[in-house]
Amino acid sequence: MYSCAQLLQDLERGAYYERLTELYGADHLATAQKRAVQTARTLLERFQPSDSAVLFSGPGRTEICGNHTDHQHGRVLCGSVDMDMLACAAPNGLRVARIRSEGYPALEIFLDDLKPKKEEKNTAASLVRGVASKIQELGYTLYGFDACINSTVLSGSGLSSSAAYETLIGNIFNHFCCQDKLDPITIAKIGQYAENVYFGKPCGLMDQMGSSVGGAVFIDFQDPTNPVVERADYDFSQSGHALCIVDTCSSHGDLTDDYAAVTREMGAVAACFGKRVLRDVPQQQFRAAIAAVRRQCGDRAVLRAIHFYDDDRRAVQEAQALKAGDFDRFLTLVNASGLSSSLHLQNTWSIADPRQQAIPVVLAIARELLDGTGAVRVHGGGFAGTIQAFVPNERLDSFKTGMEHLLGKGKCHVLRIRPQGGCVVAE
Repeated sequence: MYSCAQLLQDLERGAYYERLTELYGADHLATAQKRAVQTARTLLERFQPSDSAVLFSGPGRTEICGNHTDHQHGRVLCGSVDMDMLACAAPNGLRVARIRSEGYPALEIFLDDLKPKKEEKNTAASLVRGVASKIQELGYTLYGFDACINSTVLSGSGLSSSAAYETLIGNIFNHFCCQDKLDPITIAKIGQYAENVYFGKPCGLMDQMGSSVGGAVFIDFQDPTNPVVERADYDFSQSGHALCIVDTCSSHGDLTDDYAAVTREMGAVAACFGKRVLRDVPQQQFRAAIAAVRRQCGDRAVLRAIHFYDDDRRAVQEAQALKAGDFDRFLTLVNASGLSSSLHLQNTWSIADPRQQAIPVVLAIARELLDGTGAVRVHGGGFAGTIQAFVPNERLDSFKTGMEHLLGKGKCHVLRIRPQGGCVVAE
C-alpha cells in the first residue's frame, strides 16, 4: 500500500483508469478520476496521514423488482449503480474513527464506546457505531482510521444512501481490521444490523445486498438470516435501453406511517393463517380465504397481499429473463410490477395528503413520452420520491427533455448497473 501522497500522485497521472472505467464507465472516466483525486487530496490536506491510504467505494442501489416483498421474506431483484460514496481513508493509530463527509458535520466515533446512543438515532454516527460494534462482536480487533467521503448518491432518491454508507464503512473496517475476510453478504448483514439496532429503521436486507454484492442480484429472503443470493448477470449496456431515475420533487418526510402500514397490513393477513409473514402462507390458501380475510383485515390489506404474491413471482421471472437475454420479456414484467404497485400495493401517493400525487403524475407523463416502448414503475419505498424507467436509447434525449420540462433541470438521472458492489478502488 502507498502513502496518501503516492496514491494521490498515481490517481493524478491516471494509473487506475481501468478500475475507474469498470466502476463508472468510459463516458464518465474523466469525472470519476477528478473526483477520486479530490477525495484523496482532501484526506491529505485535512489529516496528513502518516500511514498508507486506500480509496473505497460504496454504491447506491436500484430496486428492479420485488416492491415491498423483502420484509415478508420474499424475493427481489436489485442492482448496484454507478452513483456511489467514495472515501479515501488511512489508519490513524488511534482508537477513534474520524470521518469528514462533504457537506456534513465531522464525526468522531470512539471505538471503546460502541453501545447504541439514543441521541444518535437517525444519524450517520449511529451507522458507524453500529457497523463497528457488529464487526467487534464477530471477533475482530478494531483500529481507528481517518476518512474523507464524497457522495453522488442522491438523497431521497430511492438509491439508498444509507445502505451505500453502511457498505462503505463496512469495507473500510474490513480492509483495515479484518484483512478483507468479510464477504459482501456478511458486510450487507452488518449494515442492516446497524440500521435496525442503532439507526432505528426496521429495514429489510435488500438495500444492503444491492449495494454490497454488486451487479444485478436476485435475492431470496425465505430465511432472512441466510438469504440465497444469485447474480443475474446481464450486460445492460447491450440492451439498447438506458436506466433513468427521475426525481418527482416530492418529499419522503412524514411518510413513516405509510411505510409501516404496508408491513403491518401484510403481516395482518399472514396472521389470519397463524403466520408472521406472507411468504409462509401458500398463495392458494390465501386465495381460497379472501372473503374471510377481507372481513378481518380490510380490502387494502388484501390488495397488498395480492401484490406481494405477484411481485414475489415476478422477481424470479425477471431474473430468468435477464439470464436468458430476453430483455423484451424483462420490460413486460417491469411494467406489470409498476402497475401492481399502483393498483394493489397503493404506494404511489399518501392518503395523509391526497393533493400530493407527484409520482402518479410523473408516471403518466413518462408513459406518454415512452409511447408504448420501454418500461416505467415507482422506485423504492414509494409514496414520494422517484420513479424508474428503462428508456430506448433513441428516445432518451426526448424522454429526459420531457421529464425536466415537467420537473426542472437535473431531475432525470441516467445511471448504469455497475458490475461490482462495495470495494477497494485503489491502494
